[in-house]
Amino acid sequence: MGNKNKTISFRVNEDAFETLREIAEERDISLSAVFRDYVDTLVAHDGQVQVVPEHELDQMGADEEKSFPPKVRVPKSFIREHERLELEADHLREQLEEHKRYVNYLREQVEDEEEEVIQLEDLDADADEPSFRLG
Repeated sequence: MGNKNKTISFRVNEDAFETLREIAEERDISLSAVFRDYVDTLVAHDGQVQVVPEHELDQMGADEEKSFPPKVRVPKSFIREHERLELEADHLREQLEEHKRYVNYLREQVEDEEEEVIQLEDLDADADEPSFRLG
């Protein structure tokens, strides 16, 4: 099996379409080529692509702190607490599943047993026997 091309279609508003067509005309390429270039760039950079106007591109190159995607420093205590809460949530899910299994087991036991009915007459019949009292 070879590498087959696939078609992607989507809708844009008229203003965006006109802007894209102008970009294609400036570069003297087809509108499809604009999209293919964008998709190729997106795939090559693992989805980490930011589209910016050219005049802002120079400013972004000067600012090394402004990277895309943005990065945030998180304290280790926050990460540890998050991991602890994830472990606790997993433990609680396991306990819940165990409880559900036990409840289902008890329901099956009740359903499987025949109803045991004790007739009062049967208890009175035992009264003829001598009773013993400890005292």
